[in-house]
Amino acid sequence: MNGFSYFPHTEADIQQMLERIGVKSVGELYDDVPADYLYKKEYDLPDAMSEQEVRDFFYGLSSRNSRLTCFVGAGAYDHYTPSVIPYITSRSEFITAYTPYQCEISQGTLRYIFEYQTMICDLTGLDVSNASMYDGPTAAAEAMRMMVASVRKSTTVLVSSTLLPNVIEVIRTYAKFYGTTIEMIDEADGRTSLQSLTSILSSVKTGVAGAIIPSINRHGIIEDLTGFADSLHAQKALLTVYCDPSALAVLKTPAEWGADIAVGDAQPLGIPLSYGGAYVGFMACRKEHLRKLPGRIVGQTKDGQGRRAFVLTLQAREQHIRREKATSNICSNESLMALWVTVYLSLMGPEGMKRLNQLCYENAHYLHDELIKTGKFEEVFQAPFLKEFVLRPLVDVRTLQRKLSENGFFAALETSEGYVSFCATEKRTKQEIDSLINIINKEVEA
Repeated sequence: MNGFSYFPHTEADIQQMLERIGVKSVGELYDDVPADYLYKKEYDLPDAMSEQEVRDFFYGLSSRNSRLTCFVGAGAYDHYTPSVIPYITSRSEFITAYTPYQCEISQGTLRYIFEYQTMICDLTGLDVSNASMYDGPTAAAEAMRMMVASVRKSTTVLVSSTLLPNVIEVIRTYAKFYGTTIEMIDEADGRTSLQSLTSILSSVKTGVAGAIIPSINRHGIIEDLTGFADSLHAQKALLTVYCDPSALAVLKTPAEWGADIAVGDAQPLGIPLSYGGAYVGFMACRKEHLRKLPGRIVGQTKDGQGRRAFVLTLQAREQHIRREKATSNICSNESLMALWVTVYLSLMGPEGMKRLNQLCYENAHYLHDELIKTGKFEEVFQAPFLKEFVLRPLVDVRTLQRKLSENGFFAALETSEGYVSFCATEKRTKQEIDSLINIINKEVEA
């Protein structure tokens, strides 16, 4: 074996493969390419480095990153990652596995995907889950397409103004290129307005396919979705709820709110922030919408000897058969990240998830109260929140952010209204919170 773990084939491996197919060199594989199209010059590449030099180079790059204590959420949350998860997910059978088309040799992969689907169904209360989507925003956009495909008589979808801005922008992009009309539902006192929704429902002459509303919104407020499903269903429209899945351990599930579809980003389920990814979107729905659900679905069956077995099922979608008639453009899943989430939920269990949310609640409310005590922030909304909230700053926001950053904190994310957003997960300590407050008191002038 060669000394480089990331080189998949030795010279002997390559020679054996060439002999098997009856050619003498890799170059012979390109004999049918006209000589004029072959690049004959030297490649403009940097000088070769040893393995240690390569490692040192990238360690040097990573050392330039600012490692700040995170007090920001906005859809990406700094939750604890149990150390066993990277160990399990880095095993070669998981890293190298792609879509398990050959079920006979893919039972391990198919089983953990099935377990992932089961856990997402447990969290959302819905009947069926896929595995999986690229991230939360694209999952929301796919839900938009799914509602239009299911209702058929309308291409109008309502979107709550309290959704995260990046989610709204992705939905708008999808809508533009699929001929879907987006109508925005107004907010009232920081929450999605039921009155605004019913008003739009009565005014859109061609009908509405459905609505997308968050369970916890961009202000950190826990939404009260009473009456939304009833109003939509009365007009033959569907309800999609955009969720933080970790919070579903203690909040009403989408199913309890009467939702038809639930989507969101599973990043809060132990996936590190990692400067922006990779994340994984989830999607679940009621069984009557199963055949419109995009992405991979693993089903349970029995083999020829009557033993429990797993297979990819309902594949009449995307590149398999439907091609341009598919209801989704999701052709690949993100099994590795779905495995990450599955291991995380298996380790945490129901009681662990409840305890996590209790710690988040305690930290966030302690931070909120201490910020108000500084006299440099005002309350914006009188509404329940779990781990994230917004305040009205009475100081210059740029100065506030700079002082916090200089002292090792990423906090006070500014919103479009000029509020500042804070978040405190179970990872934040009382000492960290007190240190942040101390900096604001001493270094930020009112």
